[in-house]
Amino acid sequence: MKNIKNDERLNKLNHSCAHLLAQAVKHLYPEAKFWVGPVIEEGFYYDIDLGDKVIKEEDIPAIEREMKKIAKDGKRIVRHEISKEEAIEMFQNDPYKMDLISRMEDGTISCYSQGDFTDLCRGPHVETVKELKHFKLLKFSGAYFKGDSNNKMLQRIYGICFETGEDLEEHLQILEEAKMRDHRKLGKELDIFMFSEVVGRGLPMWLPNGFIIRRNLVDYITDKEYEHGYKHVMTPSLASVELYKTSGHWDHYQEDMFPAMELDNEAYVLRPMNCPHHMMMFKNSLHSYRELPLRIAEIANDFRYEASGAVCGIERTRAFTQNDSHIFCTEDQIKKEFKSVVDLILEVYKDFGFENYQFRLSLRDPENKDKYFGNDELWEKSENELREVLKELNADFYEAEGEAAFYGPKLDVQVKSAIGHDVTLSTVQLDYQLPERFDLTYIDEEGNKKRPVVIHRAILGSLDRFIAFLIEETKGVFPVWLAPTQVNIIPVNNEYHLEYAEKIKSSLEQNHIRVELDSKDEKLSYKMRESQTKKNPYTLILGDKERDDELISYRKHGSNETITLKKEEFLSFLQEQIKLKK
Repeated sequence: MKNIKNDERLNKLNHSCAHLLAQAVKHLYPEAKFWVGPVIEEGFYYDIDLGDKVIKEEDIPAIEREMKKIAKDGKRIVRHEISKEEAIEMFQNDPYKMDLISRMEDGTISCYSQGDFTDLCRGPHVETVKELKHFKLLKFSGAYFKGDSNNKMLQRIYGICFETGEDLEEHLQILEEAKMRDHRKLGKELDIFMFSEVVGRGLPMWLPNGFIIRRNLVDYITDKEYEHGYKHVMTPSLASVELYKTSGHWDHYQEDMFPAMELDNEAYVLRPMNCPHHMMMFKNSLHSYRELPLRIAEIANDFRYEASGAVCGIERTRAFTQNDSHIFCTEDQIKKEFKSVVDLILEVYKDFGFENYQFRLSLRDPENKDKYFGNDELWEKSENELREVLKELNADFYEAEGEAAFYGPKLDVQVKSAIGHDVTLSTVQLDYQLPERFDLTYIDEEGNKKRPVVIHRAILGSLDRFIAFLIEETKGVFPVWLAPTQVNIIPVNNEYHLEYAEKIKSSLEQNHIRVELDSKDEKLSYKMRESQTKKNPYTLILGDKERDDELISYRKHGSNETITLKKEEFLSFLQEQIKLKK
């Protein structure tokens, strides 16, 4: 999916189309007043005050027709430069434009006119409205003036504009595909998670199907980490404010945390991350260099106060679960530990079949070294070692200067989703600051106290976001090892085949296969369609032949081919699929 904002020509087209939208709205609703109409990655929008009027679905085609009528007229788009006083006189009846003008410096202000419509704008724009042929209004919503819920609710209309009809059609198909893959839609249809305004915004509740997926992911990554030498721990989901003052989060991250709770003359806060807890665990006892590296891992519940507008399904929530870990090591162990983490990431991505990903190595800004913690020698050594590891692994990576955390360089793994979004799934970060703030030490070979280095790493990242990505990547058709229901059994006729179906169900359950038996009094065709809708990996159809010869006939999701096997063969086949994570 193209980033409209970063493409010079598309940016200009969409900026001009926002004005075309405003002009059409002004024709249809003469009392309309306009706030801002910026270009965004997905196209453009315009925030409009229509008084008591609320835009509805049936209003959009009429606005599009008026836009096409204006475009066909072919008026030139003309830039004017006027003084601030002239701008005030021109827009004196529009409080939103007056607000913009009041915040502009004295001097020349630019505006653009096309026929009977003039709007404040820096530009640039296309030459004539005739160039705006291939556009589509996509959606509409309410939006508070200046994003402040204390202000008036405006009407926001979104749109997109392209150079050719083919490009527009291709984009609309991508959007339709994205709509079909939207994890919020599929999550509801497949009974994976739910939200309730009574419970609270951004607080997901995982239904039985969703819990099965989460439990399997937790078991999977915990076992993987155990194989790689991690020790798993559990820490509380809240802590004293003093802990976060020590870590520095209270000063630098407080606005993203839930407010402190005053209890028994102490202040507690829901934790937004787990690093401080793990620092205290390391500090709990003396450590020798022989114990390092020490790898602490946790499946931890965290809480961040995301703005209402930023909350998005389970992709961005206020309560989430992190696959988190902190590695305490010596400076000489950084390269080896970093390579071990990258190896683990590659193992996991291979298991899930992820191929379209890229590593981003975030380095400090060489022109602004003062804002970073630590010394030049340590930074250069660390950045070079991380770079060497990626080259040795022949990893596809690019460098991003100035994107490092202030406490150390980091590596993000950017995955391209099925609908074209760039998603950060895994992160690895070096940290020299927290060991300093918490006064962490270990005893080196000569018996001296030394400061360890901490490596923060998250492989699956937020489990919630990871599952959202998986839902959209698979269209809800999970690999059999993760699927809530692995096998759905349908007896052709309950009177004659239900007993055999129950026998097969019991046998599969004894072998730890997740099974459902559909014994509803419905037609076979109806039950088959329902099984496909539920996206069950395998559907068994059991009739006379299967019962009499103790066979299994099955269909794989998305296939019309029916395959018949001995029941023992089917069980072996299924177990192999699960074992290999097919």
